[in-house]
Amino acid sequence: MAVRRKTGGKNAAYEQLKTDLAAGNLGTAYLFHGEESYLREYYLSEMRKALVPAGFEQFNYHRLEGKALTVQTLTETAEAMPMMAQRTMVQVVDWDLYKLSEEQRNGFIALLEDFPPYCCLVLVYDQLPYKPSKTYKKLYAAVEKHVQAVNFEEQSQNEILKWVSRRFRAAGHTIDGPTAEHLLFTCGSLMNGLIPEIEKVAAYAREERITRADIDAVAAPVLEAQVFDMTGAVSRGDFDRAAEVLGSLLRLQEEPFMLLALMGKELRKLYTARVALDTGKDKFWLMERWNMRSDYPARLLLDNARRVTRSWCETAVRRCCQLDARMKSTAGVDGAGELKLLLMELAQRG
Repeated sequence: MAVRRKTGGKNAAYEQLKTDLAAGNLGTAYLFHGEESYLREYYLSEMRKALVPAGFEQFNYHRLEGKALTVQTLTETAEAMPMMAQRTMVQVVDWDLYKLSEEQRNGFIALLEDFPPYCCLVLVYDQLPYKPSKTYKKLYAAVEKHVQAVNFEEQSQNEILKWVSRRFRAAGHTIDGPTAEHLLFTCGSLMNGLIPEIEKVAAYAREERITRADIDAVAAPVLEAQVFDMTGAVSRGDFDRAAEVLGSLLRLQEEPFMLLALMGKELRKLYTARVALDTGKDKFWLMERWNMRSDYPARLLLDNARRVTRSWCETAVRRCCQLDARMKSTAGVDGAGELKLLLMELAQRG
């Protein structure tokens, strides 16, 4: 069975996949997982183009659902000879390898040990998370030896900014770096989520250059960005704005308990930013502390922290913890009402 040697690096398997495609030298077994589904679907499409001649998809491309799949069915599909092509491609979706019976596990290991070289197998984890388990030592070792596991994770800040710029350019617009960072902060960094937002902003913008106002007018902010807006409002004493954001989130059926947890996290970040200002630390210290991918959220946090004292931050974090304990331990607590009261209290202190 042809196996790609796994080189070092944070995501060497992803880089190896790109190399394999470019060289027309795809291996025999891959496993795709990770949250960046746009990239995953892109590379699945590129693999189909490379392996399956147009017009012969019915004979050479097979998509199997993992829920009721047996090793016997997979083996028969993988061993089917290609027609008018060098190879076949078998895509298996959401097949939980580590929940197979012992008989099925052993059958899959045997298939990997003697896999047909004319087939390319791609195990895709879409709705199911990929959770390898060393408890099943033989299966784990076989997958490690014979399958190239590719984690499609969020791209680096530079890569995603370049991609955003290309998407806007294709739509007839330009966007500068700071504005693109604002888009990522507002809408998240996953490509699948960004595509419809870029399309909306591009359709709305009247000038060639995209502005923050264009983004704020039509883009749908992710939950974390809305909670940041809410905590930023209370830090400057703007209860009306904080209550407006809270109301919109509750209308979207967001759970008060979860909103409190996110709010508490943002207030802890704000406290850390205030400490950074008081102790002469810079934005890079803050980025490292909270594992931030860019300095944009760090700068926003420091701006908010300049409006509050460390004492205010300590009180805010403590009040969140107290409300969290009460909501967990007391039946019948009006979570939405308590959150609103907490915002009012913090805004008055601010």
